[in-house]
Amino acid sequence: MSTADPLGARDHARAQGGTVVETMPTVPAADAADWPADAGERLHAETVAGGNYTSLAFTAGTVLELTDLLGDACAHLVLTNAAQVDERLNVADTVKIQWQAYLGAGSLLLSDRGRVLATVLTDTSGRHDTFCGTSTRAANERRYGDGSPQGGTPAGRELLTLAALKQGLSPRDVPPSVSLFQGVRIADDGSTEFTGSAGPGATVRLRLELPCLVLLANVPHPVDPRPEYVSTPLRLRAWRGEPTALSDPLATATPEAARAYANTTDYARAKGL
Repeated sequence: MSTADPLGARDHARAQGGTVVETMPTVPAADAADWPADAGERLHAETVAGGNYTSLAFTAGTVLELTDLLGDACAHLVLTNAAQVDERLNVADTVKIQWQAYLGAGSLLLSDRGRVLATVLTDTSGRHDTFCGTSTRAANERRYGDGSPQGGTPAGRELLTLAALKQGLSPRDVPPSVSLFQGVRIADDGSTEFTGSAGPGATVRLRLELPCLVLLANVPHPVDPRPEYVSTPLRLRAWRGEPTALSDPLATATPEAARAYANTTDYARAKGL
């Protein structure tokens, strides 16, 4: 089939309709496989290839489930308040306000306004990082020979910048990210210990508490000691839900959580969200 003219190119493209491509969104989302039994109205289904990224927008209450399919995904995640894009994930406040640097079920992802952008509902990985951020082009060039977004070993910062641009944001709107599925812990002497992955099939489920832009790069963790660029697919499933109520045990678990959820609820009401 010739693609030398528009009609031939059209017929060739349409002939690809039956091709199964794992690393792209499924449209409509409801047709995707592997939905959790408790998923509500299905909004988005995508598998992000290793060395790739995605850029999404969801309403408040959306539940986003991420799955490390083969055990070597690393989700470098940034969240931005879609209703006020100068409000975004603040990793330092996320750690400081909760007196805890290690994310897990019940953790809050906070902005610098003391509001909850997302809640970690469930976590079967336990291997995450709030210390190191994502990889940079310069570091990847030193390590792998290339860190450009179009190259074979793209850096996380470069991909998150592309994700931001697709939402009308700029590079200055990309703050430090959190990393999911590849862990780091701080030793007693202050050194960084890479703990790696929990293995294939680990999942993290987030609930977005405000309308959010979700920027995500799936690239190796910057302190992964392996010399090769190892990055495997990350599955995303998103479905409709409701934001956390102030009476929810998550919102009453600590004084800090109660204040953060109250701040979020008052803000959302005032903004008509």
